[in-house]
Amino acid sequence: MVDITVIGAGAAGMTAALYALRNNKKVVILEKNNIGGQIAESPRVENFPTIASSSGVELADKMFEQITNLGVEFKFGEVLNVKKSGQLFIIKTEFEEFTSKSVIIASGVEHRKLKLNNEENLIGHGISYCALCDGAFYANEDVVLIGDANTALQYALLLSSTCKSVHIVTLFDKFFGDKALVDAVMKKNNIKITHNAKLIKLLGENELSGLVFEKVDGSNFELNTKALFVAIGQVPNNKIFEELVDLDKNGYIVSDETLKTKTQGLFVAGDCRTKAVRQLTTACADGAIAATAASTYVESL
Repeated sequence: MVDITVIGAGAAGMTAALYALRNNKKVVILEKNNIGGQIAESPRVENFPTIASSSGVELADKMFEQITNLGVEFKFGEVLNVKKSGQLFIIKTEFEEFTSKSVIIASGVEHRKLKLNNEENLIGHGISYCALCDGAFYANEDVVLIGDANTALQYALLLSSTCKSVHIVTLFDKFFGDKALVDAVMKKNNIKITHNAKLIKLLGENELSGLVFEKVDGSNFELNTKALFVAIGQVPNNKIFEELVDLDKNGYIVSDETLKTKTQGLFVAGDCRTKAVRQLTTACADGAIAATAASTYVESL
């Protein structure tokens, strides 16, 4: 039996664990992938107060070290089901089942897929959703990147430092990222940009060999490449919680300002909830609010 279970070890989840631990609660944090969530995939973080510049991995490691030193119990594994029985929650993972007085969902989001034929087969064989993870495999190669917001721009800058060239292709006629990032990309001689084009076909059976795009005028063009980096946004994965929470039309969890869901004792934090701004700082703020509310709830039992 634990006081608070945090699902997800990203920035929101680790901040929630931090605040719950400092409220003298017994806390377990669950993670199915990597510590840090999306922030661990960021090559450079420059918008977090007091930290001028840091890699996402370094920042995530510091957050994890902090909660580990305070006594958090870390469990690796995917959460398969969460149910409430009386005043207790029953959490089932791929490895075990245990009970908790309160739960904070901080499961984040997943990379949005292209939904093209043979995409799944080519993931790890030319298609990547993380330039920080896989960029080094394509040093001195000509690579293609799809996306138009901050993540795509950061990936382009990272890849341009090791790849022969980076060809950015966007669906619309402009970028939607921060001006500083756009300006930095525009200054790179080995970054080429093509706007108003849609990827319609992946070439190659077991290894990516090229891409076919369609322009707005209906004409097609082909790019030969061994590597495609995809940064077209994220989607939530909240289906396993749908009996306990309300979901908006896009699948995000609805909560009040204290991050309570419709189920007593169940809270939400971070990118998996309905919100206007999804940033590292807002994820941390969510974690603090959710953990404070969860601690109050546990004390009321």
